[in-house]
Amino acid sequence: MIVDILTHSRGISFVGCLTQMSFLILSGCMDGMLLAVMAYDRFVAICHPLHYSVIMNPRLCVLLVLLSFLFSLLGSQLHNLVALRFTHFKDVEISNFFCDPSQVLNLACSDTFTNNIIKYFVGAMSGFLPISGIFFSYCKIISSILRIPSTGGKYKAFSTCGSHLSVVCLFYGTGIGVYLGSAVSQSPRKEAVASVMYTVVSPMLNPFIYSLRNRDIKSSLRRIHSRSV
Repeated sequence: MIVDILTHSRGISFVGCLTQMSFLILSGCMDGMLLAVMAYDRFVAICHPLHYSVIMNPRLCVLLVLLSFLFSLLGSQLHNLVALRFTHFKDVEISNFFCDPSQVLNLACSDTFTNNIIKYFVGAMSGFLPISGIFFSYCKIISSILRIPSTGGKYKAFSTCGSHLSVVCLFYGTGIGVYLGSAVSQSPRKEAVASVMYTVVSPMLNPFIYSLRNRDIKSSLRRIHSRSV
């Protein structure tokens, strides 16, 4: 998006489109996988606090990140393999500011069954599996928190998950909104606006959401608020 703004060019080559789509799918899938890993980390921290350092050892953390990367890489390359089978179209216009995988794959005029299988498989791998892991982890977390007798203990446990839950809702909420909106409405402008929320606004807010738990950030925000008042 920044390149398009600086160069005032809306054109992209076929190879550039595939490269952009590959990085988009890789980062999107890995974001979902890492959110599931973080949910498991919070599950261990709250439900098994005494065994946390033993279970979440550096070797397991590296393994989980590596598996997340490999699954995401597989999903991105499957999309590229399908797109490489297309005839190289000229002057094709996509109603978005980036090479959206769903719109690129819809350019196929034949063998749409294989394309749909690939899309559903990657969607299940990058969406259903992480969401299932997050849902299972938080079911266990909520069950453990409700058994805590003190109100302060419950608040501390919930505050541990607050930033992660905010990012999960933001990431999957905007993502689901994009695909549901594109299925219901055929307006290219609405799809582009939803895609901006999903690919630009959501990642930009992630550092801010996670930094809210930092004491220095909180004290700085309080000072700014007191000066404005």
